[in-house]
Amino acid sequence: MQIETQRLRLRPWEERDIAPFAVANADPEVRRYYYPAILTREETAAMIADCARHLADHGFGFVAVERRSDGALIGGLGLSRAGDEIPGGPHVEIGWILARPYWRQGYALEAASACLDHAWQTLGLGEVIGYTSRINHPSRALMEKLGMRSDAIEDFDDVTVPEGNPLRPHVLYRLKAAALSPITS
Repeated sequence: MQIETQRLRLRPWEERDIAPFAVANADPEVRRYYYPAILTREETAAMIADCARHLADHGFGFVAVERRSDGALIGGLGLSRAGDEIPGGPHVEIGWILARPYWRQGYALEAASACLDHAWQTLGLGEVIGYTSRINHPSRALMEKLGMRSDAIEDFDDVTVPEGNPLRPHVLYRLKAAALSPITS
């Protein structure tokens, strides 16, 4: 899975990505809406290994995102099979984690849009979901910019997050491939 946009390259993870991605995963602001919060270098390396296995098994995955102009790793983004904690599955989800220096520059929207195009045109998927904690307004705003929609009836508690934790209540977003097709009369 290799995707290029005007400014970015989405590509499989490499050994050299562990250190910069570990820095991002150790930043409490970056991991503010994730449970568990910060990750160690070893946990980041394990996450990258899991992503590589998923990519090998399914032909798509959560991949490295680098800036084309200088090769800087800005984070990770991609598609993966959602876990059983998401009601009504199986699902393919889109997700992202960008290091703080790369926020508010349109990178997440650019990469996610290209990833969704890949989901429709290359993988032939009919739907992609996204989900996040109810209080994660930045990710929710991005999902809405991407055209994803939620229905309160599908909100759920993420059972991987302890009861009482403000990150437990989640919102489910959906985007169907047909939603991108022009309507003809």
